[in-house]
Amino acid sequence: MVLCLGGAALTSCFTLIPNQQRPLCAATALAKRYKLFPTSGISRHFHRLHSSQGSSSTNPSNEKLKQDLLSALQELRQLQERDGDFSDVDWGTKGGELTEAGRVPRQVDYSMISKDVGNAAQKIMDICQQLEAVSPTLVPTQFLGDKANGANAPLNGAWKLLFTNAADAVFSKDSKRGAAKAQNIVNAQKGRITNVIDFEPDKDGKEPALKQLNVIIQAKPLNDKRVELNFKYAKVVLTKFFFFPLFGKKLSLYIPVPATFFTGVIEFVRRIGRLFGKKTGEKRTTKGYFDVMYLDNQLRVHKTGQGNLFVQANDSWQEAKSLIR
Repeated sequence: MVLCLGGAALTSCFTLIPNQQRPLCAATALAKRYKLFPTSGISRHFHRLHSSQGSSSTNPSNEKLKQDLLSALQELRQLQERDGDFSDVDWGTKGGELTEAGRVPRQVDYSMISKDVGNAAQKIMDICQQLEAVSPTLVPTQFLGDKANGANAPLNGAWKLLFTNAADAVFSKDSKRGAAKAQNIVNAQKGRITNVIDFEPDKDGKEPALKQLNVIIQAKPLNDKRVELNFKYAKVVLTKFFFFPLFGKKLSLYIPVPATFFTGVIEFVRRIGRLFGKKTGEKRTTKGYFDVMYLDNQLRVHKTGQGNLFVQANDSWQEAKSLIR
């Protein structure tokens, strides 16, 4: 249905009004003039819609904090080059990746590398707390799982890792499992998140046996900021199988994976005959969640149900590209 109320009303509403406020002012004025519906309702609706789009904030405090974050990340990288990185984190509970109780991802302690590295990591976490208070996106979970509007979801797209204190996402050339880059790809139309870990060649340029790990997760918004995660399966890309080379080809395996046991897939690749290490009476859960702390069209900060912090950027944030892990 199209309702035409005359050009004069619209013209008078749009005169001398900033662009981003014009739809709100016009709709409110028309509602008042023609008594279509309560103006408080339309005001709240337009404010919610405008504030949930995840646009890059032009608020000076936001931009300053983002620049502070980049500086803190750069400082952390420099200190890790000087003092080292995590060399003792490996897969599973024995490798220090998961807790014995509940088998959930541990939080790494950057101060174990050095005091300076620990202080730099803490500075990043403190800035993230400040960013949470000024997030420009009031409804980060909007359109997540919406087939018609998912392309406009604030969370939609590829988010690449800048920082985390979660042991299951920390990779280093100094560790047994090697260096890797991690990203989180959100397909909001399908309500699907894919965690992608790309393992890098070793110091001699040799390709690792485990080339890539994809963990596919069904995602559902629980409220404006919380996303429920239901882990579905893992896709493992190998360059060799049972120690047999594939002569330049790659083999993909698809394995159903409970949430806190996906690292068992890796142990299967590394230790033949050991898949998930299931024990009698051991509780398995396939669901988790994260809360979005800050979101615009460049930067995403969220915290998991275990309290692990993730700082991620997309490719539109040019200044952050050199800092992606």
